[in-house]
Amino acid sequence: MNAMSLLNFKQKAIYLFLALFILVVDQLTKNWAVSSLVYSEPSGFLPFFNFTLLYNYGAAFSFLDDAGGWQRWFFGVVAFFVSLLLLVWIVRLERNKKVELFGLAFILGGAIGNLYDRVLLGYVVDFIDWFYPASQSCLPFFYARLDLQTCHWPAFNIADASILLGVTLLLFDTFFKKDEKQDSK
Repeated sequence: MNAMSLLNFKQKAIYLFLALFILVVDQLTKNWAVSSLVYSEPSGFLPFFNFTLLYNYGAAFSFLDDAGGWQRWFFGVVAFFVSLLLLVWIVRLERNKKVELFGLAFILGGAIGNLYDRVLLGYVVDFIDWFYPASQSCLPFFYARLDLQTCHWPAFNIADASILLGVTLLLFDTFFKKDEKQDSK
């Protein structure tokens, strides 16, 4: 590594530490959920918000959850290469692109958090459960718990929330930030 690369890497350390912090918080909260919650039994926290321990063997929204096991390794390999791509992107990106760097760091921390679960456990631990009362049909993407007369967003975790926040930052940076060329005129 030459001196310029080392300097660039040091300047990006805050973003890499942010990704590491997200990974640690994600794993600590998942460990808490596994040790404190009973699988699939909601534990009330706030109105419209429970902690419910669930295992996701698939991807987002439990896509391919029941595919027979191959998806564990497929999604693991994809997440590994995406994480490497994000790491290289962060290191090579100009340091003045702070919103983009923060977005990438949030995505990287979340991706590694879920990758860790998928490789070591074979599934991703989810436990954050948002819901609303309903006696009939649910909104799109929500699923019904008829026994509780509620509609639930698919359970998620800190890593998922971090990825969503990172993607939101990237979209904001792409669509709402003024073009740097226009600023210089």
